Amino acid sequence: MLEPLCRSADLTLNDDGAQLFAQALNEAACGCLETALSALPASKPGVRIAEGRQAQSFLDRAGPIGAIAASVLGDQARPVRAILFDKSAERNWALGWHQDRTIVVKERVDTDGYGPWTVKSGLIQVEPPFEILESMVTLRVHLDAVDERNAPLRIVPGSHRLGRLPEAEIERVVATFGERLCLAERGDVWLYATPIIHASFAADPPRRRRVLQVDFSAVSAPGPLAWRGL
Repeated sequence: MLEPLCRSADLTLNDDGAQLFAQALNEAACGCLETALSALPASKPGVRIAEGRQAQSFLDRAGPIGAIAASVLGDQARPVRAILFDKSAERNWALGWHQDRTIVVKERVDTDGYGPWTVKSGLIQVEPPFEILESMVTLRVHLDAVDERNAPLRIVPGSHRLGRLPEAEIERVVATFGERLCLAERGDVWLYATPIIHASFAADPPRRRRVLQVDFSAVSAPGPLAWRGL
């Protein structure tokens, strides 16, 4: 089993499904991003961002976040979903092992291979054919340092290559492949293959842990549907 208690800076996107970009945002950029996100509601553990104008300069391919996505997906990379996770003493949670399996679209158009459908925070979400998820990447931007006790993301290296897994199989895959902790400093960005199996601890003791998570795709449209976008 792979050693979980380390910074995991040796991981690569191609082999493991995750890669660290240390200090991708300097202190000035972190401060600007904090200001851009300050108007979002602070009462929810995860805030889905319907409009990305506040952070657009960070997310386009000339920005420090979008440039990382473009380095993998090419110049057509675009942000298609963003969520701000804000753990604190009042909002502290753990998340079990799972794969991210949904995308956000403009409207519901019932189509073979797409479903089930859900609506969260007013945003229409659907589970697409898995190859769409396999063509995407997810970036997590850290605004607070994350050590072993401040709710680091847990990932299963190599699980991004296994396709869509039945939920009953996920624990077996974790036991077989092992896990790693994705530790981070303020300003670090972790890049993930979107389908990677992942989970999260609660912070212990509870403290601030803010992460902006952004999904990127270079596909112009998810089949017959249209991206909701930011």
